[in-house]
Amino acid sequence: MTFFKLSSCILLLALTACSTTTISPVNAVQTPSINPKPVAPNATTNVAAQAQAQDLPKPTRPKRKEANVVVDNAALALQPSRELQLEEENTEDIQKVPTPAKATEKIEKTEAVVVAEENVNLSPIFDVLTSSSAVAPLSPPVDLWDRIRRGYAMPDLDNNLVRDREQWYSSRPDYMFRMTERSRKYLFHIVEELEMRSMPSELALLPFIESAFNPQAVSGAKAAGIWQFMPATGKYFELKQNVFRDDRRDVLASTRAALDYLQKLHRMFGDWHLALAAYNWGEGNVSRAIRNKKQAGLPYSYEDINMPMETRLYVPKLQAVKNIVLNPGAFQSRLPLIENHPYFQSVTLRRDIDVVVAARLAEITVEDFKALNPSIHRPVILAAGTPQILLPWDNAEVFQSNLESFGGGRLASWTVWIAPVTMNPAEAARRVGMAEADFRSINNIPNRVVIKAGSSLLVPRGMHMTHDVTEKVADNGQISLAAEMVSKRITVRAGRKDTVASIAAKYKVTPAQVAQWNKLGKSASFKPGQRIVVVTQVSAVTASKQQANKNTAKVLAKASNKNQAKAKVKSNNKVKTKVAQAAKGKKTSSNKIAAKKSAKNKTAAASKSKSSGTKLAKK
Repeated sequence: MTFFKLSSCILLLALTACSTTTISPVNAVQTPSINPKPVAPNATTNVAAQAQAQDLPKPTRPKRKEANVVVDNAALALQPSRELQLEEENTEDIQKVPTPAKATEKIEKTEAVVVAEENVNLSPIFDVLTSSSAVAPLSPPVDLWDRIRRGYAMPDLDNNLVRDREQWYSSRPDYMFRMTERSRKYLFHIVEELEMRSMPSELALLPFIESAFNPQAVSGAKAAGIWQFMPATGKYFELKQNVFRDDRRDVLASTRAALDYLQKLHRMFGDWHLALAAYNWGEGNVSRAIRNKKQAGLPYSYEDINMPMETRLYVPKLQAVKNIVLNPGAFQSRLPLIENHPYFQSVTLRRDIDVVVAARLAEITVEDFKALNPSIHRPVILAAGTPQILLPWDNAEVFQSNLESFGGGRLASWTVWIAPVTMNPAEAARRVGMAEADFRSINNIPNRVVIKAGSSLLVPRGMHMTHDVTEKVADNGQISLAAEMVSKRITVRAGRKDTVASIAAKYKVTPAQVAQWNKLGKSASFKPGQRIVVVTQVSAVTASKQQANKNTAKVLAKASNKNQAKAKVKSNNKVKTKVAQAAKGKKTSSNKIAAKKSAKNKTAAASKSKSSGTKLAKK
């Protein structure tokens, strides 16, 4: 029994000694069975060692990651302290103290977890990931030209045609300056629209090529406005064209339509140069040129396809202007300063107003007003059709203020009158109380025409008229004209089986008229070759031309007769001269013969006399 107790005490002391040696404060832990990885700051060294083993550049840990390392180190330092606290709390109850093996295993697991977490948080970060590309300082554009340069996105074209156009533009600096000066009213709005659509900013320079930024420009093919829309293309893109306005010249509407069209062409061809060629030449023509090249197995880029010379120079012109804007000094050119802010703003109209009145209320000249509102080509603005006008930025507020305080009478002195029937301009002018010349001038009516029923005509507005022109008339008003017809009396020959009825049908008159003109019955028949009188209606222009041709023929005939008479007289004179000369020659010849005979006689007489003298001498 005593031996048993002694053995138990010895065993207890041994276990206590083992436990004290194994579970110790963290600074004194010696665990030969594990090799824990060092923690911060040595954790960075561990990552660097891994990077070196992989022949990778040594990483630099961001500060945010260092903060995470500190937190992890604190958690790691607290973990052994909890183990120590557990040991102190259980010294009284020896059965709860873990065995050395279990204690060692727990420490290994704890350190392994910490190291694993640390490896996750401190994974190698290489220079490729940490280095960021240099970011250019964000500064606003110096001016609008700078803004355009920053948005260049089209591929450059570099060939001899570009060099030729560069030389052409740079040799005309005054022309370039006037053209760019004219663009200041519209360029900011175009650039804004391009950026909203993420389109290349050099397309803002396209009106330089199309129209030199002249909104009133009209080509020989009837293209109009700064974007040069043809009438049919303008209608396709919903640009109104009527007697009161032409939206192909409108700055806002035509720019919207032009960018819509260019986007459509770019989607169609997938190339900006081909899209521009189609804008100039037509999408159908470009498509056929590409198809021909494809069928021949040849390249079909912009520089490869066949096209007219005008289209061939189209993109080089734009490229040349683009290069000059990019570096004007290199081409001895100068660009006017155009600030990077709007030039104009739109103002809503609620009543019809004269152009002169609107310009006066805005305190600008009529010329400046028309430059911003070029689609209005009548002296009055119809609010139902043109609900907005453009004014210089600072003058828009002035216009609103002056309009609110306006007390000078009517805003509009013109209105629209619809012709009830077809009539000539003189009759229409009489009905509306205008002089015919003024009526023709304000409505652009030429000579020798009649106004067809339903035409919308501009006439003076009555003093007591309060209602404005309706939207239907303002949007769809047109003037329809027809050639003025006049009566012309002609004589024709009757054919076989011709009757009064057949002649009337042929010349689109009634049988009664044919019968009256020829003093016959309606059922009468004509003999073959009989002369028939017919009065037809022909246009005044045709009649005038025919009469002019007749007069010309008469003059020519008279001149011809006169020339013939002169020629005849001249010929007669020549004949007389020849006769006289012949007579004179004959007389001269007779005299010569007589002289010869006389000389011969004298010679004979002399010879005879000589012979007689000789004979006498011999005798």
